Amino acid sequence: MGFRQLGFRRVGRERPWVLDLGLTVLVQLAVTMPFVLPREAGLPPVTWGAYALTSLGVAPLVWRRRWPVAVLVAVLAAGGVYRLALDGPGQPLPYAGLIAFYTVALQCAARVRAAVGGLTVVVLALSVYWNTGTARELFFTGFCAAAAYVLGRLQFTRHAYTAAVEERAAQLERANRIEAEQAAARERARIAREMHDILSHAVSIMIVQAEAGPVAVRRAPERAEAAFDAIAETGRDAMAQLRRMLGVLREEGAGGAVPAPREPQPGVAVLPGLLERVRLGGLDVVYEERGAARPLPAAVDTTVYRIVQEALTNVVKHASARRVVVALGFEADGVSLTVTDDGRGPAGEGPGGGRHGLIGIRERAAAHGGTAVAGRGPSGGFRVAVRLVTSPLEVGS
Repeated sequence: MGFRQLGFRRVGRERPWVLDLGLTVLVQLAVTMPFVLPREAGLPPVTWGAYALTSLGVAPLVWRRRWPVAVLVAVLAAGGVYRLALDGPGQPLPYAGLIAFYTVALQCAARVRAAVGGLTVVVLALSVYWNTGTARELFFTGFCAAAAYVLGRLQFTRHAYTAAVEERAAQLERANRIEAEQAAARERARIAREMHDILSHAVSIMIVQAEAGPVAVRRAPERAEAAFDAIAETGRDAMAQLRRMLGVLREEGAGGAVPAPREPQPGVAVLPGLLERVRLGGLDVVYEERGAARPLPAAVDTTVYRIVQEALTNVVKHASARRVVVALGFEADGVSLTVTDDGRGPAGEGPGGGRHGLIGIRERAAAHGGTAVAGRGPSGGFRVAVRLVTSPLEVGS
């Protein structure tokens, strides 16, 4: 039954004339019955003229949606002519007139409905007067007309409600689509930051080590071996992180993909390994912790690691520094982080400097309700100061 209702609704929206034609045929069959059923003795015989005029009062229903007032006038006029000029079989109900009046109530504006309603009352009163003139017929005829009008207004309210619900559903669908697109854009930006941090750091460290390798081979072969080990270790670490990230993307993007192994993202616990790889490039890296160390929320923990990684990458690539201090402070409602070098300072932050890296650091800090400030250090060089916020529920988790 549900499929039939959906089919009727679809036909009504796409081809309403089909429903109007079917309704007209149905009314024509109803008004034909008095002409084909046996009549009581003494009544005048039916004539083709009477049947033709009756059919003429039904045919306008095909155009009831396009011209509702004109159709009602035509139906009432045909009925009046039939009653005055011919003496044919009567009808149990004025089917065509009731449907035309229902359509006016459904589609027309208030002023039109008021004018048509007044005209209909006059016509019905005259019809009853010329027919029987009884209060019983007047009451029954008025009740039928009022019922048709009320049904028309109820149907109008139903259509308006359905349209509002459909519009609301369309708005929700558009909002969900926009939200999904925004979420996808945010995810693409996050992946881009992760890829940038991993590759930029690894390639920078490998370049520094490779450039120092030939000099170390001539002057200190043991340092050359350490440099090559650092290049290999950096490359393996970058490949492992990229493989993990791409594995997650394959798992999320392909329904039949093999699930990627779930490994924790790097955090504060593996910072010593990151700093050691940078030291192998000849940069003196000092790590300090302030406050009572505690486990950080996973997202904040990874953000701290990525910010340190990006800041050290900028130092290696642009600062020409000899020493860098990484300081991590644990606070009651968050964590602070500073990376200070003794290099060239803000002059290195030109178009070819670490501008994109600093943008990524600020975006990561903002994602946790924090701030990131970059500029000249207290004793020269360059300093990146970041503060990340942890909610009260996350503190100590």
